[in-house]
Amino acid sequence: MSITTRRADLADVDLLHDLAARTFGLACPPGTRQTDIEAFIAKHLSAASFRGYLSDPGRIILIAAEGGEPVGYSMLVRGPIADPDVAKVVDAATSIELSKFYLAPHRHGSGVAATLMAATLAEARATGASCCWLGVNQQNERAGRFYAKQGFEVSGLNASWSATSGTTTTCGCGR
Repeated sequence: MSITTRRADLADVDLLHDLAARTFGLACPPGTRQTDIEAFIAKHLSAASFRGYLSDPGRIILIAAEGGEPVGYSMLVRGPIADPDVAKVVDAATSIELSKFYLAPHRHGSGVAATLMAATLAEARATGASCCWLGVNQQNERAGRFYAKQGFEVSGLNASWSATSGTTTTCGCGR
C-alpha cells in the first residue's frame, strides 16, 4: 500500500483527535491509570486543542496515511523551551521540538513511522532548525529504539515531563 504524508489543516481536527485518542495511551508508562490518560486527551488532544494547534503559526502538524487511511500524525513546535532542564541541553535558537509522534498500533513495523519521521524532519529542516528535539518516557523502550534508529541521540534526562506520571524522560536531538 502507498504511504503518504501531508500537512494537516483545520478540516482535520476531528481526525487528529480520533488518532490521538487511539494512540496516546500507547506511549504512557505501564500502570498509568486510564482516567489519567483520558484526562490528558480531554485537556490537550481534543478537537478544540487541535484547532488551536493548527491555528498557531509556530506549529506544524503532519498526517500519515496508508492506502488513504490516516494512521499517524506528528507535531513540531517552534519557540522558547519552557523546561529549564531541557534548555540546559537544547539550544532554543537553533532547534524545534517534535512534540507529538504517534502511529496506530496496527501499523507499527510497516514503514509508516519511518516515512512520517522523514517527512517530519524535512519540515523541521525547512524551518531553519539544525536540531529537532523530543522527550520520550524511558519506559517506552519501543519508541526509544525507533528514535535512535532515526538518528536521535540522548542528550539529557528530565524527571518532570511525563503527562501522567513522574517518571524520568529522555531528551534527545536528531538531525
